[in-house]
Amino acid sequence: MPELVDLVIEDPRWNKTALPALAEQAAELALRHAGIATRDVEIALLACDDARIATLNSAFRGKDNATNVLSWPALDLFPDRPGGAPVRAIPDDPTGAVALGDIAIAFETVMAEAESAGIPADHHILHLILHACLHLLGYDHQIDTDAEIMENLEVRALASAGIGSPY
Repeated sequence: MPELVDLVIEDPRWNKTALPALAEQAAELALRHAGIATRDVEIALLACDDARIATLNSAFRGKDNATNVLSWPALDLFPDRPGGAPVRAIPDDPTGAVALGDIAIAFETVMAEAESAGIPADHHILHLILHACLHLLGYDHQIDTDAEIMENLEVRALASAGIGSPY
């Protein structure tokens, strides 16, 4: 079975983590808990450092600082009203797997957050990639009702992996 995540490791410190397996697990959890039946999709993941993600954050969000994770959906699966369900049907691509979008994750910020929260780094990495994958699947947290839906989905998905709620 083809991999869901096309992983590019730009910062070699990520090689000392279980990132490849965690990324696949997070993508699978996102698809399953969002009710997406197909695995014929692909997510691009850039594992970088704070300097790189700060540049991306500035270029795409106008924020001149590092952040933990960023995502860029390739499809518009977002609901048409607050509190609505995202589109569940992923369009077919006759040339291969459907690209759901891109994710970038920053080493220093992620590790510092995990240490500060007193949680295993693997749990935090899985959560952040799951969170970003849900953004690619049309979930958001800008409005309280949408945030509640997304957070509840994250909590259920993480619980199924034996990880407690991050909220």
